[in-house]
Amino acid sequence: MARKFRITTTHLKWLSFVTCVVMFLATMGGLVVTKSGSGLGCGNEWPLCHGQFVPAYTISSLIEYSHRAISALAGLTALFSFIGFIFFNKHRELKVYASLTLLFVLVQAVMGALAVVFSQSAPIMALHFGFAMIAFASSSMMALGARRMDQQKGDLPIPDEPPVSKGMRNLTWFATIYTYMVVYTGAFVTHTDSRGGCSGVLLCNGSILPELSGGVAVAFFHRVAAYSLLIVIAVLAHYAYRRHPYNPGIRKLGVTAIVFIIMQILSGMLNIVTMKIPEWYFFSSMLHTLLIQILFGVLCYMSVRVWQLSRGTRGKLGQNV
Repeated sequence: MARKFRITTTHLKWLSFVTCVVMFLATMGGLVVTKSGSGLGCGNEWPLCHGQFVPAYTISSLIEYSHRAISALAGLTALFSFIGFIFFNKHRELKVYASLTLLFVLVQAVMGALAVVFSQSAPIMALHFGFAMIAFASSSMMALGARRMDQQKGDLPIPDEPPVSKGMRNLTWFATIYTYMVVYTGAFVTHTDSRGGCSGVLLCNGSILPELSGGVAVAFFHRVAAYSLLIVIAVLAHYAYRRHPYNPGIRKLGVTAIVFIIMQILSGMLNIVTMKIPEWYFFSSMLHTLLIQILFGVLCYMSVRVWQLSRGTRGKLGQNV
């Protein structure tokens, strides 16, 4: 007699991992579309590409259509994860992550369709990237949470973690929200074609405070926001490491955050240096986006952990339902 198949925590863990990877590929694929100038590779049509399901074999149409296909796959994996965690999992926290992942995948898909129909509007394109990044961060938290859930299988003990202060919680939340705002300014630089507004790695067009107009203003304010974010993350990392000697999880997250923001700043400088070398600039801008995605995911997960520990859950995955 055949054994009845049952959805286990291990199945959900691997499903969440697949969802996270596909979500990452969809987000990076959107960047390839932007950097290669393939945003209108399928014309102003969605979901068809020049009136066809299978487009003509031009480079721009293939890039745009491939991005749409991966985004559709991301939607399917997000849907499967949502169903799996809603119906076959008892942890409320993971239900929330799965719901957020599906929600923001759908939102960013709508924004992508609007960007095509309305000829690549800069605000819509920036929002499209921002929502895609939230979807990736949600899927990352779902994958990390599912991993913790699988560790608890069979009542395996997970070490308790000391509580954190509300001040640490609020600082982490502020850093996470501010990071998202800085990302949006960077996306706006890209989609308004203002990346050349500030020449020079340290100074902007040879001045500490340049004439603020047009692309110069957009690029300068993004640069100021990025450097101020470095200060915010440095303060967060200091308090995470120095004030939590008995909480290795929070300390590791703080160190990871400061490492990635430093790498992010350096990659931004590399963007400026390689701006006139298209081949190198393509890869440096991809690296720039990759690093900020990881940083935002780390901060989102850290935000959840400090919230849990400030409420005295002491390392538990979350309340059951």
